[in-house]
Amino acid sequence: MTDSDAAHITLRAPRPADAPAVWRLVRDSDILDTNSLYYYNLWFRDFADMSIVAATDDDRIVGFVTAYIRPARPDTLMAWQSAVAPDHHAPGLAVRMMHELADRAAGHGATCIETTINPGNRAVALMMRRFAHERGLDVHTEVLFRSEDFPDDQAHAHPPEVLYRMTPAVPAPAAAGPTVAAVASRQ
Repeated sequence: MTDSDAAHITLRAPRPADAPAVWRLVRDSDILDTNSLYYYNLWFRDFADMSIVAATDDDRIVGFVTAYIRPARPDTLMAWQSAVAPDHHAPGLAVRMMHELADRAAGHGATCIETTINPGNRAVALMMRRFAHERGLDVHTEVLFRSEDFPDDQAHAHPPEVLYRMTPAVPAPAAAGPTVAAVASRQ
């Protein structure tokens, strides 16, 4: 694929028929936790409205984001898992998918976006910061799940998952003269 292929990408809601292609993207990523194919079929049946796939003109899936509106926080879109095919050369596709999801979520009243990123995944952390900057969102981070929170029966320790919560930027207060504290200290 060439860079001009970016113009030939359609962003759309996933359907269960997309599950095998997404499952392969996850499996081949070497960094994402691979869920069962059944899981992706159910996800694309039940949460398709807040998830997205990037498909070429011949309907090849070259990227995806699974996401949902948090039941306990209906103002928040949780972008859970995402990938772009390593052989696909469309700069900015991941950010483009996130903008599309954020626009959809805004139509449902969501103003905040969350995702988790392990500390070793600097590329995704930079991409999410770029996305937040482009949307005028502030980024707040904290460890959501520690390594110890994952079962230790895995072949290797799971890295912690850092929550990136992106919220509307709070404007800086306008300079309106001295503060009450400053006036009191002069007296």
